Amino acid sequence: MTEFKALKLSGLEPLIITPESNFVNVGERTNMSGSKKFLRLIKEEKYEEALDIARNQVEEGAQIIDVNMDDGLVDGKEAMVKFLNLIVSEPDIARVPIMIDSSKWEIIEAGLQVVQGKCVVNSISLKEGEEEFIKHAKKVKRYGAAVIVMAFDEIGQADSYDRRIEIAKRSYQILVDKVKFPPEDIIFDLNIFPVATGMEEHRKNALDFIEATKWVKANLPHCSISGGVSNVSFSFRGNNPVREAMHSVFLYHAIKAGMNIGIVNPAMLEVYDNIPKDLLEHVEDVILDRRDDATERLLTFAETVTGSIKENKIDLSWREKSLQERITHAMVKGVDAYIIEDVEAARLEVAKPIEVIEGPLMTGMNVVGDLFGSGKMFLPQVVKSARVMKKAVAYLLPFIEAAKDGTTQSRAAGKILMATVKGDVHDIGKNIVSVVLGCNNYEIIDLGVMVPPEKIIEVAKTENVDAIGLSGLITPSLDEMVYLAKEMQRQNFTVPLLIGGATTSKAHTAVKIDPHYKNAVIHVNDASRAVNVVNDLLKESSSKKYLEAIKLDYDIFRTNFLKRSKVKDFLPIDVARENKYQINWKTSEIIRPNKLGIQVIEDFDLKKLEDFIDWTPFFRSWDLHGKYPAILSDEIVGEQASILFADGRELLHKIFDQKLLKAKAVFGLFEANAINNDDIELEYLKEGKAKKAVFRTLRQQLKKHEGKPNFALSDFIAPKESGIQDYIGCFCVSAGFGTQELAAKFEAEHDDYNSIMVKALADRLAEAFAEFLHKQVRTEDWGYAGDEHLSNEDLIKESYKGIRPAPGYPACPDHLEKLTIWEVLGVEETISVKLTDSLAMWPAASVSGYYFGNPEARYFGLGKIKSDQVKDFANRKEISVETAEKWLNPAIADQ
Repeated sequence: MTEFKALKLSGLEPLIITPESNFVNVGERTNMSGSKKFLRLIKEEKYEEALDIARNQVEEGAQIIDVNMDDGLVDGKEAMVKFLNLIVSEPDIARVPIMIDSSKWEIIEAGLQVVQGKCVVNSISLKEGEEEFIKHAKKVKRYGAAVIVMAFDEIGQADSYDRRIEIAKRSYQILVDKVKFPPEDIIFDLNIFPVATGMEEHRKNALDFIEATKWVKANLPHCSISGGVSNVSFSFRGNNPVREAMHSVFLYHAIKAGMNIGIVNPAMLEVYDNIPKDLLEHVEDVILDRRDDATERLLTFAETVTGSIKENKIDLSWREKSLQERITHAMVKGVDAYIIEDVEAARLEVAKPIEVIEGPLMTGMNVVGDLFGSGKMFLPQVVKSARVMKKAVAYLLPFIEAAKDGTTQSRAAGKILMATVKGDVHDIGKNIVSVVLGCNNYEIIDLGVMVPPEKIIEVAKTENVDAIGLSGLITPSLDEMVYLAKEMQRQNFTVPLLIGGATTSKAHTAVKIDPHYKNAVIHVNDASRAVNVVNDLLKESSSKKYLEAIKLDYDIFRTNFLKRSKVKDFLPIDVARENKYQINWKTSEIIRPNKLGIQVIEDFDLKKLEDFIDWTPFFRSWDLHGKYPAILSDEIVGEQASILFADGRELLHKIFDQKLLKAKAVFGLFEANAINNDDIELEYLKEGKAKKAVFRTLRQQLKKHEGKPNFALSDFIAPKESGIQDYIGCFCVSAGFGTQELAAKFEAEHDDYNSIMVKALADRLAEAFAEFLHKQVRTEDWGYAGDEHLSNEDLIKESYKGIRPAPGYPACPDHLEKLTIWEVLGVEETISVKLTDSLAMWPAASVSGYYFGNPEARYFGLGKIKSDQVKDFANRKEISVETAEKWLNPAIADQ
């Protein structure tokens, strides 16, 4: 498997869509079939007013604009060219990519000839056969555009799971293999059809789309998934509350499955967590096809929703809540009708008007951030929330100015440049920091989002700024920050660099950014710290001491983070292999597994895991150190540990009883042999065909005392030349399904304690599941330890026969081998545990690894390795040395 290739689009600004990106919303109101107003304006040739529609979409959060000029009474080709040419002259519109949408190829091509940047063509399909499909695809490729491929072929539209994946697979193979179309530029529209129509064949419309999305993301690398969300709710036209709930529920599950682009009307979305529980249950029953009578039940229930929601349109019961709850409600719902009234009430309760921003408004925006981060609130809604914030701040600014000690024209305390880095669209946190700093007499130059490093450097010089603040939400933003720090150093900048955003941390700042910039680099983890940090950095009397203190702190932090044992004597890899661990394979006990092949556990009963939990790491995660159960009677921490343990068990049993978390597993046992010194070759079946896979292991290179071997995991598998058939297993278990949602629920209730608790428990359950499954494998499926009778304490001590090492751990620190496990077991396809670009598992409460059954197999630490093994490893895996170094970096001794 190769590294993920991002979909890169652009208007005046780039839009880079990666697995870390949030859902990309396509605005469709510049579509004649989607907007009667737009149709009328184009027919009347009122193009300036039509541009206003495009502008409003961008302002409301659309990241791509869909332009469609298909109408029998309009010259579509002429209208498309004219409108796109007008967009070019409007930077506030032209900054986002364009989706050229038409059922007529001549209109699409006319648009391609004038559009700026990298656009999206909507759409091509196999409807008219392969020849026409290839012809259009080649032209799209020549124009440098991305393309939406409809799930449509010569037979008709895909209306089932099997048809969706059949057409997607065929289209993908033609595009990638024949046309050589970049796979990252392919966007599949897998057809979102209505549910709850009363027709039996429509029951699985939503579920089939979701499951097909999972399949496409797992089997057709690098592509994206799109669709028109409103289609799913057509059966409930006229009942907006039900439709809003259906859209949010569908999106929530489709996005988790891999849908990353779509046409969504922000006004027709409800925040997932705010859907009434009874409505949510009925809607999810329909979307996920959980009951035979789901449609009838929702139809009946919808009648009650219609009446109550009409009242909710003017329902002001939330106005009776506390002031903070009212402000938070306004932020989350994007309602600005009463924000001035509430902000004024808050202003009268505080000593300084700035405290309203730092207090109630910040609290409200934090809730918005939590919902957005957990996938239960979407970008358009967040933009509306930010507008409420801005309206509130605009009202407060005159009061803040008047409160500045009577000085009406005070000199700015400093000039701060703020920017969300290239490739990132998140700026809520940046905007809040800008507001807070601005209200504390700092002049703010806000460059907005998606700002390339060249522009940051240029403006910083031109404006002679006193500090630069960088924000980022997605993981690639971290590399952008490193690059900018290097560039600032190269150009001899002296201003402080502030780092903030959801993915940033003190660790990343200290280890990756700070070494590249000799002046101040500091991580600001929340807006409340920003003012004090900037004050201290820019205060003439103390800035030098503060800078020195930061540098020292980060240097110590970095040193501790990177501290490694320095080992001097290593063996060349070929010599280390000569000193491998030797097993007498003629006498070694090798048991053929009772069940060869792959097995999947879909919904495991979590109650079975309680006796397998190792509680000691649970306490450690709460910074209570000691071994369970002795820690419960410890003189210092015993009382707190007992309270924590009781609370943990209470929530654990609630998870069991209410089935709040879901566990899944996939594992397999295969014929295997060691080959080529340190490799393990195994045979497995995929789609009925026999295949081979190779696990690449790493060997210790530290020079040992005489008689001590240099281990590699391959030493525990019989070599092929021995003629002895051996076996290996691999697995992935997860107890994390539902953890994110449950934690988010606690966070929304401001219950951080239980939010942390549920994550800690999910981790323990995942480890317990791995332990439970390993026991089952040893005693039943493989059966080499059928007479095993061990206590939980024995299991924790790993007193059993065989080992269960995991990629990323001491014996095999190379995470790249997870890719092979995922390929062999089909992990993502079977149990939906995904690997991120960094090869972390998602859900987080997941465990994967190998099963070795030889009684002589043992755990060991690889330690440091030499560059000769890194090069050898890269050659064996057929990857570049640079890629190997990237993944093995912490283990390389002579880098």
